[in-house]
Amino acid sequence: MKIWVDADACPVVIKDILYRVAERAEVMVILVANQAMNHPSSEFIRSIQVGRGFDVADKEIVRQVESGDLVVTADIPLAAEVLAKDCFALTPRGDRFTKNNIEARLTMRNFMDTLRGSGEHSGGPPPLSAADRREFANQLDQLISKWQR
Repeated sequence: MKIWVDADACPVVIKDILYRVAERAEVMVILVANQAMNHPSSEFIRSIQVGRGFDVADKEIVRQVESGDLVVTADIPLAAEVLAKDCFALTPRGDRFTKNNIEARLTMRNFMDTLRGSGEHSGGPPPLSAADRREFANQLDQLISKWQR
């Protein structure tokens, strides 16, 4: 089992949680981004730098994930693709994407894209809160506990 991180947009505090988990649980964490990533030196943490361009990092993650891997991303289409490969998907806020909720999330995402395309300004997501960080860490711990049984 590996943890893949859509790292370009992943908050630093979430990466820090992942680095600690990598060491504690001896789980491989792989950061995928279009820029060089600084991370602690560890046999359990590595990064892959991909070329610039639309969804290049996402495509690399989809290409390399294997059944049972976890992908940390807020990107709903990426989550849908990895769920189809029997992987897990978790947002940096601790929300789990599942086969039961992904279609509704894709529909809402497409609806919001249509609104934005028509000039509606919905604003972005709120800043990551301490509760979001706790929820991410809790969900991550639950998934790792299941894998290590």
